[in-house]
Amino acid sequence: MTNASKSFSLVADIGGTNTRVALAEGRNVRPETIRRYSNADFPGLETVLRRYIADENDVKPLAACVAVAGPVREGRADMTNLDWTIDKDTLARATGAATTAILNDLQAQGHALGHIADSNIMPVLKGNPGNQHAAKLVIGVGTGFNAAPVFETESGRVVPPSESGHANLPIRNAEELRLCEFVSTAHGFPAVEDVLSGRGLERTYAWLCSERGTPTELSAKEIMDRVSEGHDDIAAEALRIFIRILGTVAGNLSLIQLPFGGVYLVGGVARAVSPFLADFGFADAFRDKGRFAGFMGNFAVSVVNDDYAALTGSAAHLTELLAHQKPA
Repeated sequence: MTNASKSFSLVADIGGTNTRVALAEGRNVRPETIRRYSNADFPGLETVLRRYIADENDVKPLAACVAVAGPVREGRADMTNLDWTIDKDTLARATGAATTAILNDLQAQGHALGHIADSNIMPVLKGNPGNQHAAKLVIGVGTGFNAAPVFETESGRVVPPSESGHANLPIRNAEELRLCEFVSTAHGFPAVEDVLSGRGLERTYAWLCSERGTPTELSAKEIMDRVSEGHDDIAAEALRIFIRILGTVAGNLSLIQLPFGGVYLVGGVARAVSPFLADFGFADAFRDKGRFAGFMGNFAVSVVNDDYAALTGSAAHLTELLAHQKPA
């Protein structure tokens, strides 16, 4: 494939462990151009993007957008689980693109809604469909946790950034209080992502083992494998607690944002636990809101099975951004 023209946009999804980069034509990400790089092999994003451009025959993108797992403010991002700082000047210098954008990773997921194949949307709970302008909510569960509302306005889609994973973890009973005390960080309180993340599932399993007097640590993958195999009751209980708390937090966020257009669970951990949501109490926890329990039935919940949704969302955002630019 020849990448000599400037008809492409460059999009990237920067996680805590890997960065995925691709080229897009309009809103369409070119699957054959997707490349994955280990963040540990690079000192910063600029060197990743320069490597990608070289790997893609010195492509010269018209625009570039990166989605980052961390807070974004005034064109600058500080990664939450990675010691990188990213700004628009760095992005422009690395890519040579005239138009650049930096999104929080959940913002990118929000911009992807409506551009993901129906086959990659797995319904979890039915709701009462809202109109085309109804708010939506994306909730990301992976290396960390975050959420972002999605609003359709007359000027286009707006996806405000958020850092929901660092809010205090809700506590409903004595068991959850003990879990919170076990996972408390040096900051003095347990945050949502201290439980609702890959490492959070690991901590929950370790806590249960500790309570039983048999301290044991397993990776999130090992825990999920044991649940699937059905021979580890502690692993199953850890996942059940995880899913109940996920339901509680997702329900809380839904009451805050009123996403009549649907709630969308995204991220590697969300996809991994999705086969167990129905049997492990997600629906009951989601709707356990006292006199608002019936009202919670308005919100449909789905899991997004598209691992490249953040790339699609970045491309969609650039397409809208370019369309609103005034001609020179």
